[in-house]
Amino acid sequence: MSTIVAPARSRWAAAALWVVRGLLALAFVAAGGAKLYGVPMLVEEFDHIGLGQWFRYVTGGLEIIGAILLLLPQKAALGALLLICIMTGAVLTHLFVIGGSAVPAIVLLALNAVVAYAERGQVAWLAETA
Repeated sequence: MSTIVAPARSRWAAAALWVVRGLLALAFVAAGGAKLYGVPMLVEEFDHIGLGQWFRYVTGGLEIIGAILLLLPQKAALGALLLICIMTGAVLTHLFVIGGSAVPAIVLLALNAVVAYAERGQVAWLAETA
């Protein structure tokens, strides 16, 4: 069994990564909470998607789980990968189903990709154990 060693980060890079992870976690707790709470705009949006309101609950729950994982040092990459999948679906949904701007979803996708890349040692470990 090999050990994957992540490259050492400067203090500033580590602090910046924590700030990005914290802001992402706040954004996804807010978005997931709004979906679970049933904000009327989101209920209507998920009606337009056509998969039913169960999909709003699943999406909101997964966003909150992803946000929590982002804040756990050893699970940040897993949280980022989960949220990348969700944001990929959000971008595609905005582009092909509901319309509107996909830019917020693209920005969140890109920031999660930064976290996943920065924590790529965790991603390699996940791939190794699978």
